[in-house]
Amino acid sequence: MNCACFRVQTGVYFNKLRRIAFRERSWRFIIFAVIISFAVAAVVGEDMFTTYESTKSGFFSFTSAAIWIGVFNSVQCVCREHEIIRSEYRSGAMLTAYITANALWQFVICFIQTCIIFGASLIFVDYSGEGVLLPALTEYFITLLILTFGADMLGLTISCAAPDPTAAMTVMPFVLIVQLIMGGVLFDLSGWSRAVSFLTFSKWGMNAFGATADFNNERFPLRLSQAFPNVTRLSSESCYEHTGANLLTSWGACLLLTAACYFLCIGILRTRYRGR
Repeated sequence: MNCACFRVQTGVYFNKLRRIAFRERSWRFIIFAVIISFAVAAVVGEDMFTTYESTKSGFFSFTSAAIWIGVFNSVQCVCREHEIIRSEYRSGAMLTAYITANALWQFVICFIQTCIIFGASLIFVDYSGEGVLLPALTEYFITLLILTFGADMLGLTISCAAPDPTAAMTVMPFVLIVQLIMGGVLFDLSGWSRAVSFLTFSKWGMNAFGATADFNNERFPLRLSQAFPNVTRLSSESCYEHTGANLLTSWGACLLLTAACYFLCIGILRTRYRGR
């Protein structure tokens, strides 16, 4: 690959995406993030960090919101201009430059949205305290950003594979359902379902949130103990261990899945446009 040519083409595509975003009023994605974040934060904020169940449910709500917003950002980005990309590819354009520019632009959008989501939650939730490696506030923000951007790249992968926007929007709900079900919060997973969960952003996002919040700490009482006074604490969950290794593993897994989506995007487009 010609690095100079790659940088030039990436810059050209990035500026093109920026112009299209302003022309098509892509600030609507920001509005969606504002509405969703305030709704989620207002609902879960009062009970966060009061009991184990409430705290876990609260972070699951933020995880679900981040994944939904991320996928929705990019699920129609590529499929609506397949013919244009194919023509440019035949003329010498680099698909790596095109996908890289999209990834960079989507990261900018995700960063803004994460700031909005986190800012809205600060109105209702107190994140003060120490995390595992950094202040809890910083770790929560990093986790939310990694989650949103990872889901965004997943949406971009769907967009590369889909023949048109209608097909992409049809597939999107199924992808979201898999992410939420396989996160390990709603259901206990075992066998093949547990293996699949390792390929989801929801699982690793929840693991990271749980590690920072220290879900296993006895300072979080169980609602179960109100009905059964003799039950003081259930067995701890190793996936939420309050350790640096657990947090870094969770962040690393999310980033690895994000990188996999990036290379899948390039591979899918090369296969789609080959010989056409």
